[in-house]
Amino acid sequence: MTTGLIPGGQTPDPRPSSTRPPHQRGDLTGQGALHVDDRPRSSVITARAAASFEPVGRSVATARSFVRDTLHGWGFADIIDDAVVLTSELVTNAVVHAGTHADVLCLRSADGVRIEVSDRYPEREIPLQGSLATMGSPDREGGRGLQLCAAIAGRWGVEYTPTHKQVWFQLDLPDRPVGTRTAGPSLPADLLPLADSRVRVAVVQIDRTGAISAWNEDAEELFGYSADQVTGKPLTDLAAWPHTPGTSTGIVEALQLSRWEGSYGIRGANGRVTPVYASHLRVRDTDGEPSTVCLLVRDHERAVLQTPSRGPASDPATTSDGQNADPFEVFIGSPAPDDLDGLLQRTVERARDMLDGDSAFLLLATDDETELEVRASTGLPSARQRFARVPVEAGPGRYGSARMPAVHEDLLAVPGAVPLLNGTGMRSVVTVPLKVEGRLTGSLGVAAEASGRYSNEEALRLQFAADRIALAVESARLGELERLRRGSLSFLVEASDLLAGTLDRDQTLALMAQMTVPTLATWCAVYTIADQASDPYLSYVLHEDEEFIDGIKSLLSKIAPPDPVPTPGARVWAAPAAAAHDAALRSSMRSLGLTGGPTHQVASGIGPTLATASAVGGETVVLPLVARNRVIGMLTLGKPTDEHFRQEILELAEDLSRRAALALDNARLYSERTAISQALQRSLLPPELPEIDGVEVEVIYRAAGEGNEVGGDFYDVFPISDGAYGFAIGDVCGTGPNAAAVTGLARHALRLLAREGLSGPAVLERLNSAILDEGARSRFLTLLYGEMRPQEDGSAELKVVCAGHPLPLRLRQDGTVEAAAEPQPLLGVMEDLELYEQTVTLDPGDVLLCVTDGVTERREGTRMLGDDGLADVLTTCTGLTAGAVAARIMRAVERFASDAPSDDMAILAMRVA
Repeated sequence: MTTGLIPGGQTPDPRPSSTRPPHQRGDLTGQGALHVDDRPRSSVITARAAASFEPVGRSVATARSFVRDTLHGWGFADIIDDAVVLTSELVTNAVVHAGTHADVLCLRSADGVRIEVSDRYPEREIPLQGSLATMGSPDREGGRGLQLCAAIAGRWGVEYTPTHKQVWFQLDLPDRPVGTRTAGPSLPADLLPLADSRVRVAVVQIDRTGAISAWNEDAEELFGYSADQVTGKPLTDLAAWPHTPGTSTGIVEALQLSRWEGSYGIRGANGRVTPVYASHLRVRDTDGEPSTVCLLVRDHERAVLQTPSRGPASDPATTSDGQNADPFEVFIGSPAPDDLDGLLQRTVERARDMLDGDSAFLLLATDDETELEVRASTGLPSARQRFARVPVEAGPGRYGSARMPAVHEDLLAVPGAVPLLNGTGMRSVVTVPLKVEGRLTGSLGVAAEASGRYSNEEALRLQFAADRIALAVESARLGELERLRRGSLSFLVEASDLLAGTLDRDQTLALMAQMTVPTLATWCAVYTIADQASDPYLSYVLHEDEEFIDGIKSLLSKIAPPDPVPTPGARVWAAPAAAAHDAALRSSMRSLGLTGGPTHQVASGIGPTLATASAVGGETVVLPLVARNRVIGMLTLGKPTDEHFRQEILELAEDLSRRAALALDNARLYSERTAISQALQRSLLPPELPEIDGVEVEVIYRAAGEGNEVGGDFYDVFPISDGAYGFAIGDVCGTGPNAAAVTGLARHALRLLAREGLSGPAVLERLNSAILDEGARSRFLTLLYGEMRPQEDGSAELKVVCAGHPLPLRLRQDGTVEAAAEPQPLLGVMEDLELYEQTVTLDPGDVLLCVTDGVTERREGTRMLGDDGLADVLTTCTGLTAGAVAARIMRAVERFASDAPSDDMAILAMRVA
């Protein structure tokens, strides 16, 4: 390994000294030769951060952001600019010029920071002899990185391996007063940030799994939970984190970052969401176990934790070396955030700071420029304002100043001029439009609590900034929309698959709710309508926190359901929020004894009531469930207190509601068909079996399929005359309505003909004629019919006709099995049948077993149970009751094959006692 070092430099080595090969001292000759520094390295590495970047252009900006965030987290703000410049040049050399991955390693020591940039193109060498001036020209696109290292870094060097080239540089910390990291000017008291008299900073520690491991006293005061209540619970259970499918960073990802800073909400013990400003720092203990320390303050006290913005240069139009700077980077800072939310949030914060305002906001226009949607704000209750929509055109409650710069010196004189600021205490405001190629894309505004703060001069300054960022904002917005559309398409595909996978109504309702919560809404309710004459019925309620479900269900059951309007699209439903507000107000009044009743009787119920009010008190929208030109229900989506839906989410919910409505209607139709089929199937079987003196009778019937088809197998046992009983078991070809018609005809005709005193052959011959008379609807039928007469000696005499059916088997007491009849032609095929009956006498203890072909034709691959297999099983049933015989036969049939039966099965067992 060859190493080149600047004279006098020493490098903190991240590797143990025992494994690091000694540097080779080279014989460098020539003027300006570089000398290797072999002095011992005594600096101790106290922290490190590493990242790898792909060989694409955007990696350079990502690497700059990585180094900046890392050094911010370490408290080395003084050297961030130099580190970012050098890293940018070296990563550019790797990913742009060399075309390889770039690995960046940041190492912290007591006296500075060492940053190593490695690429995978070791053939690109640098001269170790001669003047540094030969390394590159300032006018060339490449080659400046090493010159900058030589000019800026305290120490730097290049190391080679067979597969990598590594350029490193070290920046020493400047001398500064002990304990001072950053400072601001002295300000009058009225210009200081506003905070409560007692500022509380919640300190929450999150372990590797995301669970809370520490919770200080200020956290208890701010959010109402004791440490015992939250220790071990995931922070995600308490955090109200804004989430949009396909975009943004989730709280789980944020907790894994080395450092994160921003705003979200914490759900308190009273159910209300407290907006907080948070600073997260990822640390590790002495055993190497990582955890995240979260510092939280109320959002309006963010100045306590918020990292100060870098001050602007004296001349914002030029850089320190006199070159022109990009106006966008002058306003936003470099690097610009990659995501839209980050860009918009930094925009409003810089706009507020630029005009020394108390708040700022940015709204984005819809595609038709008729409405503006709040996307970012600072100094305002963001949870209430985010995604709120206001019309653009002039009028009461409308945003009339969106298309041109406007200054309002006192909003009290023109109430409603900027609806976003109603009730916020802001008095003066300046707003400017964001336009791209003459099209309105958004509006940027800065407001102050004092009146008369802004003039046309501030409007021009803000408009200049808006013009610089409008294209970047529109580009980021289009990128977000594309990601959202891709995420929405994936979401809808998955939803369609899930909804198509079931025909159960209750499961469909559950799937509808589970797909919307929490992806699209915080809570959801599904109303169903049985028919046009019925009122909507609350069928399903779901909330992302199960503890709120019963409260929401109770609240919704007390108010009238939404009107079943078939008009497509989401419409706002104000009734739940109003009812929640009234319920919370009544509970609060009762708890204070204002109604004259005892307070202790209602104190236990006030908590759930207030929590439910907070959960339901936000925006609620209703989407109709329309299938086959009929409203079959409504899908209701809700947000917690003061939250709004964004338009893209509502459009996605509308697409989902169309799919869900069709799936729900299909489930309804399937349920109705199944109920009809089951009722018809029951009508084809006897309601109960008669009791026969001296004879045990047992029947087992198993219908194949999902219960949506009728027909097939049937059985019957019925009295004919005194002392005589008829029995039958048959199988109609096919399933469905036609087969069911033949089944019903056969069962009822057998009873009627047998009770007329006809013999068995005569009964079957007349039944055969009746089947043939059905014409095209006829089906052939296999049937075993017989008459039984118990005898005085304890035996039973049977007269049997087997028309194409599996033969009945007789089990004697000695265990022998034999056929009890001979095969004859089946019914429904030929007109002239010559059938005859056979007489069989069953001695006491004998068993007659009758089955349908679903039993004998049970298959496992190429094997089939068959008549012989059935006889073998019956041989083992000696001494068993009729019920035990039927049960053993059914178990043997089910165990013969692992697959579900494909045909109906009926088993009729009769044993002479």
